[in-house]
Amino acid sequence: MTLANVSRFLDEKAESQPEVAALMVPRGRNSKGEIDYLSLSFRELAAEQNEWARRFRSKGIGKGSRVLLMVKPGLPLIAICFALFKIGAVPVVIDPGMGLKSFLNCVRRSKPEFLVGISLAVWVSRVFRKSFRSVRGKVKVGGPLERVSERFLAEAAEATQRDDLAAVLFTSGSTGAPKGVCYEHGMFEAQVEAIRAQYGIEPGEVDLPMLPIFALFNPALGMTTVVPEINPSKPATVDPKKVVQAIQQCGVTNSFGSPALWTKIGAYCDSHDIELPSMKRILMAGAPVPPRMMKQYKRILTHGHVHSPYGATEVLPVSSVSDDEVLEVAAERTAKGEGTCVGRILPGVEARILPMTDEVLGVAALENRLPQGEIGEIVVTGPSVTKAYDQLPEATRLSKIVEGDRVWHRIGDLGYFDGDGRLWFCGRKVERVDTDSGVYFTDCCEGVVNVHPRVFRSALIRYSESGKTVPALVVEPFRGEYPNSKDAERDLLSEVRELAEKSPVSSGIRHFFLHRAFPVDVRHNAKIHRLTLAKEFEGK
Repeated sequence: MTLANVSRFLDEKAESQPEVAALMVPRGRNSKGEIDYLSLSFRELAAEQNEWARRFRSKGIGKGSRVLLMVKPGLPLIAICFALFKIGAVPVVIDPGMGLKSFLNCVRRSKPEFLVGISLAVWVSRVFRKSFRSVRGKVKVGGPLERVSERFLAEAAEATQRDDLAAVLFTSGSTGAPKGVCYEHGMFEAQVEAIRAQYGIEPGEVDLPMLPIFALFNPALGMTTVVPEINPSKPATVDPKKVVQAIQQCGVTNSFGSPALWTKIGAYCDSHDIELPSMKRILMAGAPVPPRMMKQYKRILTHGHVHSPYGATEVLPVSSVSDDEVLEVAAERTAKGEGTCVGRILPGVEARILPMTDEVLGVAALENRLPQGEIGEIVVTGPSVTKAYDQLPEATRLSKIVEGDRVWHRIGDLGYFDGDGRLWFCGRKVERVDTDSGVYFTDCCEGVVNVHPRVFRSALIRYSESGKTVPALVVEPFRGEYPNSKDAERDLLSEVRELAEKSPVSSGIRHFFLHRAFPVDVRHNAKIHRLTLAKEFEGK
């Protein structure tokens, strides 16, 4: 077997670019109003990693130990993750915003042996002892600025294999219960190489990762990590002024975040006539990116581009599309109901479109691929495709197709390939609306009405009429655009209905509703909870 340990990336950068800033953590404002940062070089960050590794080993944490990580974004989070990788332990990362009940369910199922967390996390473990009964040791961590090392001392890395378990990362649970995804060391390495190659990222760039887990790629890519002033459990509450200030002050070249975040930041930039010339690229993911947003950022990014990578927690990245490709080719087709273009499949990744089914699929199903242009289920294989869910054999059986030494993942999305080899996303399989007259797909129908200038977004839902399932569209207007009278509501819905009638994919929809703020996922605040939304309109 081939040896691989993700921690080597940080160790290598500590040798090759020791004095380059690796991490910048905000700690307030100076007298000039500038953000005051605690800044650590790659060598200093590696020293923090090594000291945590020694402390963990002294507590009995070692290769294969499951460690529930409950630490705020900042210095300790990155240093601790790499320390756990170095000693071969397995960090278990659960989204902090999923709600207490779901969180405790995830803890019980993942059975961590150790807890590494802030004081609040330790307190939670005492109050809910039954959920934490597997934990036999706890390590308390301070705030985002805590340092534990004064000088660099080398620490040996565990000799882990490429297929050794590296981490358990939980899905957001946007269309079902959250599941722990088992990541191996080799899968992380494959992701790093795919991201580096696809986006041309070079050592010395500066990243502002607005999803904390993405900061873990930066030491491997040689990028400086600027920790954003953002609440990771409520990302949509971000203050765009603070994000823009960080970008301008630190010369940020790269950033990852959901469309919900960039909607607020884009509106702030437009209202203050701000450009962001240092930015080479913004990666928007977590939900489809509206073409109008990509057009908006054409003005803001004077020397950069918006890219939308497609994938899932279980496999990322699968494909990617740029703003130019969307605006020149795809936007018009999206407005006609053809879905959302997610670009071309990345090198080393293979994707197929199979007939829709909710049943378990065997390897023979891979030969039953659908022809070009026909909508079906997207299945993917490649070096970053995960092999299993943690402690969930039935979910693994439903989501994976094993072909010899290759594993295919059923993403749960529907789509098709066009004649130019581009992949088009048509919606989640579980959110399709099956009716007597045919199947309706979320992204196809919604794309038709989302071009309305007052519509922020829309959602296709299942609706019951005379005991039969029919499609319905719910519309969320832009903030400040919600109708202020019943007559105005009727007028707006009438305009939306006229748009829907122009496309064959949505012309059969007869029921339209308004909603002030859609329920969305906690991780990106962008994925619409259509199944929850449907329950709100039952009987209306």
